[in-house]
Amino acid sequence: MIGEDQKDSNSLNPEAVDRAFRKLQDDLTSEITKRDKKEALRQNRWSKEGGGGGISRAVENGLLIEKGGVNFSRVSGSSLPIPATATRPSFAGRPYEAIGVSVVFHPRNPYAPTAHMNVRAFFVYPENSDEKTEWWFGGGFDLTPCYGFDEDAIAWHKAASDVCKTVDPGLYRRFKVACDEYFYLPHRQEQRGIGGIFYDDFNEVGFENAFQLSLRTGSAFGESFFSILDRRHTTPFGDREKEFQRLRRGRYVEFNLLYDRGTRFGLASGGRTESILMSMPLEARWSYDWKPQANSPEALLHSRFLQPRDWLAPGAPLEPIHST
Repeated sequence: MIGEDQKDSNSLNPEAVDRAFRKLQDDLTSEITKRDKKEALRQNRWSKEGGGGGISRAVENGLLIEKGGVNFSRVSGSSLPIPATATRPSFAGRPYEAIGVSVVFHPRNPYAPTAHMNVRAFFVYPENSDEKTEWWFGGGFDLTPCYGFDEDAIAWHKAASDVCKTVDPGLYRRFKVACDEYFYLPHRQEQRGIGGIFYDDFNEVGFENAFQLSLRTGSAFGESFFSILDRRHTTPFGDREKEFQRLRRGRYVEFNLLYDRGTRFGLASGGRTESILMSMPLEARWSYDWKPQANSPEALLHSRFLQPRDWLAPGAPLEPIHST
């Protein structure tokens, strides 16, 4: 691990984070416009009462992306909201600033997976001379297929592992398990997808290293997702696949509204509702007591892909389903 001396916060630079995260938003937006019709992309600049604002770039009814977008925000306030203080109760009520990029893509083709990425930096400022500015980063990416492909799962987790190796190879396993634990629907007793990496309250490697880890997370997400989208978006599909996609997106809605910390923080901090709920799919469905047909591709999703496993170790047994 990187030494304790690298935890020093003298190099804190919110402005550098702002510039880099805006560029990440631009880079990911560019990948959309290379592939999709430009009129499907809408941009809104917004401001938040109490401090800050953001740029939302939403996609709807595109050729490849049915719904999604790439959001940048930089918001501040006089009192850190409760959802951000769960593991840091001593910070409750202190002035704060949060800078982040949040991405969700729901492709039109059911064989192309939904993908999510988020990177964020928090700065908690002192209220008196006895306190110092505190900071941490959070982020990660996860993949939610309707129809699973080993090739995609392995490539996705290889990209996640490579991101972590730039700082510490041991982080991948830790962040991978955290992702499995986080993107879990306890009321369904199933994973949301095949996971990826997830980290929060992360400052143990020093500001610059944690910052670079987040930038690499965003870059690797773009390279991995658009590579998969390019492979899958021309796969033929019919009504059966589209109906299954709507059922799976119902699960996605359940997670985001019931458990997602980013949704809760955004609403609690007075963020723009349209931007926060950009992650919702265009169409979703719930069917009473639905079960997949035995030995079907839909059943394979449940038995093989909605189970935590080490995708980088072929033949490894299933891992326990995690719940928190």
